[in-house]
Amino acid sequence: MSALTIFTDTEATQPVWHSTDAEEIRQQLNAKEVRFERWEADRDLGDNPDAETVINAYQHAIDRLVAEKGYQSWDVISMRADNPQKEVLRSKFLSEHTHGEDEVRFFVEGAGLFCLHLDGKIYQILCEKNDLISVPAGTPHWFDMGSSPHFTAIRIFDNAEGWIANFTGDDIADAYPRLP
Repeated sequence: MSALTIFTDTEATQPVWHSTDAEEIRQQLNAKEVRFERWEADRDLGDNPDAETVINAYQHAIDRLVAEKGYQSWDVISMRADNPQKEVLRSKFLSEHTHGEDEVRFFVEGAGLFCLHLDGKIYQILCEKNDLISVPAGTPHWFDMGSSPHFTAIRIFDNAEGWIANFTGDDIADAYPRLP
């Protein structure tokens, strides 16, 4: 179940707000110019789909975003617990960073935790299958896939180069809860 937990950026142990209601989550995030929507990830992808299978299954959703926002490229990130590179990739995404473009993800399987550092607060969004999130360019954030990851998400970009991170050097991510 999708969830939003909000902390102050000075107190990592006591949330100030929490909800699993998709409409409440959307309202909280939209107020910060973060897009959060529930879409339909209703295609059968098999046990461990390759990128081509995922793109073909959800080309209609990609086309919708491209028509709306003019995005230029997309790919698929998929992670399973048996991936030998899971710890390396988890560590890479766990450091606070920004992007020069919106970070758009449509989760078609599994779950991951987006953590946004906005206006003195930390917004932890547990994104699951059917969730679309768009984090505005320049927003400090990190992503946790957990120690036993299982997710597939379509990543959509403003540029042809794809995922480019600008790490902030702030270790704030180390203080906040992570996925098990």
